Amino acid sequence: MDQESIVYGCIKDTASTLAISEHIRANREAMLSLPHADEWPFISQEMFAIPQLDSPNSNYQTEVMHFGASYKAVEYEWDQWIAQFEALLSKMYWVSATVHLETELSGTHTFTWETKSSYHRPGSGDMRVRCEWSHEGGLHL
Repeated sequence: MDQESIVYGCIKDTASTLAISEHIRANREAMLSLPHADEWPFISQEMFAIPQLDSPNSNYQTEVMHFGASYKAVEYEWDQWIAQFEALLSKMYWVSATVHLETELSGTHTFTWETKSSYHRPGSGDMRVRCEWSHEGGLHL
C-alpha cells in the first residue's frame, strides 16, 4: 500500500481593517494565480476555499482561508511543497498561517507562519516559521 500524506490548514487575515476588500481581492488573486490540480503542482487552486468578493465582512474578526489535500508521500518532497506555499504567502495579506502534515510513518507536523508586524503585506518578506512534531502510536500494517 502507498504511503498517504494529508495536508490541511488555514491562512488567517484580519477582517476588521478598513482595507478588507483590498485584502480579499489580493488574496483571491494570489490563489487564483495557482495552477489547476490536473497540472500536478504541489499546491493548486482546487485545494483552497477561495474568498468571494461579493461577501466582504462575512466573518466576525478573522478572515479564514482554509485548504486541504491528500498526497502520495509528500513528506519526501516537503521542501518543494513549503517553497510553493511560502511563494503563495508572499503574495498575500495575512496574520498567521498554519499547515498540518499528517504522515503514516513520521506522525503529524504542524508548521506555523507568523509576521513581526500586525499583518503581512504582499512582497514584504516578513515571515517566520516554526515546526512542532507529534507522533502517536506505532506503524499500522
